[in-house]
Amino acid sequence: MLDQETLRTFIKVAESKSFSKAAENLHKTPAAISYRIKMLEESLGTQLFLRTTRTVSLTPAGNHLLERCHQWLSWIDGMPDELNQINDGVERQVNLVVNNLLYNASAAAKLLSWLHQRFPFTQFRLSRQVYMGVWDAMLHDDFQLAIGVTGSESLSNTIRLLPFGDVSWVFVLSPNHPLATKSGVLTDNMLRAYPAINIEDTSLKLTKRVAWLLSGQKEIKVPDLHTKLECHLLGVGVGFLPKNLCQRFIDNGQLITKEVENKRQPSPLSLAWSHHERMGKAVREIVSLFKHNDEKISGFLTNIDRRPNLE
Repeated sequence: MLDQETLRTFIKVAESKSFSKAAENLHKTPAAISYRIKMLEESLGTQLFLRTTRTVSLTPAGNHLLERCHQWLSWIDGMPDELNQINDGVERQVNLVVNNLLYNASAAAKLLSWLHQRFPFTQFRLSRQVYMGVWDAMLHDDFQLAIGVTGSESLSNTIRLLPFGDVSWVFVLSPNHPLATKSGVLTDNMLRAYPAINIEDTSLKLTKRVAWLLSGQKEIKVPDLHTKLECHLLGVGVGFLPKNLCQRFIDNGQLITKEVENKRQPSPLSLAWSHHERMGKAVREIVSLFKHNDEKISGFLTNIDRRPNLE
């Protein structure tokens, strides 16, 4: 009895709270509507409506069925387009991971908005990971595309890379930090007395990396890049930050740069995607956006200091 006409009849009665109003909307007689609902209840073996001489209301089972009916009919109505999209080579599910160094909430929302409009029946999942956690997601957690894997060489022959360029690092301090008045190159012994502010690598299976930490130095771990930046601004600790991220704070005097004995080398980052014969259309189009430096993805690349020509 759960055919489309019966479901739509049930919804009309439930929403109008009246057999007569439902009959009018559906151009049926009240008797026909009442009979169809009665057959539905008998088929299911449970009461869906509480009837009085003046009102019609849903039972708890009726409320549950109403919620399900909306889901079923929405699925049925969209099924032809969804099947056409699948036959057109569009994935049903796309999982994307973004390196914490490149994560930008506005850029992420812009990309997801475009993807949703372009591929309305595809489920999208977006994750943010740190250091080797990005590779971990690609290799072990069924992610098809990563914005910012570390390095410029792939860890798998099934994953292709498009180098973005480098994130350049600068050693920064708050002007109020005790080391701010020290001249010349800051030695490791001078730095070791102050905590390093680090973001923990989120890898679960690959070996975790530590960005910068001296032997015997206290470490304060924070969840993301912007928390690390705020800690530096408050003089909580010391360490390196991406040059482009902190340049405006250096320009306005909220941070100062210092030379240190052991500089942090630039970090090469790349776009990575699972490449195989049946690679879906959505992933291919995201790759194309990055290859052509499309405006829709530019917000992800603001921390890249040295960029090759991606086209």
